[in-house]
Amino acid sequence: MTLNQQRKLKTLITGLFAWLVALLLFFPIFWMFITSFKTELQAISVPPSLFFEPTLDNFKVVQDRSDYLLHAMNSVITSFGSTIIALIIAVPAAYSMAFFPGKRTKDILLWMLSTKMLPAVGVLVPIYILFRNNGLLDSRIGLIIIFTLMNLPIIIWMLFSYFKDLPKEILEAARMDGASPWGEVVKVVLPLSVGGIASTGLLSIILCWNEAFWSLNLTASNAAPLTAMIASYSSPEGLFWAKLSAASTLACAPIIVFGWFCQKQLVQGLTFGAVK
Repeated sequence: MTLNQQRKLKTLITGLFAWLVALLLFFPIFWMFITSFKTELQAISVPPSLFFEPTLDNFKVVQDRSDYLLHAMNSVITSFGSTIIALIIAVPAAYSMAFFPGKRTKDILLWMLSTKMLPAVGVLVPIYILFRNNGLLDSRIGLIIIFTLMNLPIIIWMLFSYFKDLPKEILEAARMDGASPWGEVVKVVLPLSVGGIASTGLLSIILCWNEAFWSLNLTASNAAPLTAMIASYSSPEGLFWAKLSAASTLACAPIIVFGWFCQKQLVQGLTFGAVK
């Protein structure tokens, strides 16, 4: 076998393996989607039925039982709102640590990242009490605050990685021209880091959209996002799989479409800034 044939065979095997992994990852989404069009009996039938007469009754029940638009609006406001606030805080923090590092800069970065290793349930009680005493329970502002704090370490780490890769000669030239630190950020750092900031923001939005633990414990009805709406289809009588699948499909569809259109920025963020 020639070297060219070996390369083609390696490329073919790699491609087949990639397609296999992609199909395995996509299968749960596909199964959730088709289950949403089944009746409850068809959804729990053994063996599973692949051929059936689809129905929209589950989606009608979800619309009648849950205020989908309210939950969707809560998800949009809390996800985008927390991401914007986190970026406003993270950009100057990452800039200062990337271009003006101190003796404890690495220690601070590691400490921030270590907070992500803390189980959320371990701080649930004190945070719940703080939110209750300050009137933040079941409010969008409360969720925005907790989502911002939850994703801030990751956002700072990613932006720090992007900023570290910027050529320092450009910043030195800006300083020689009399640019202030704020001028460097606005006129040099931000324009050169648009791709990194965009991918970081997109990842933060997805993480906020999919967050369920804090949504279930800190909201009830007024500020409950789509993740809380999905959980409402679990009852003492059991799980209503068809209706649960319909609610999950309605909840996942917006962020899946959003991620599909922004996949280039997401891949860039996950394979470049987030890995360093």
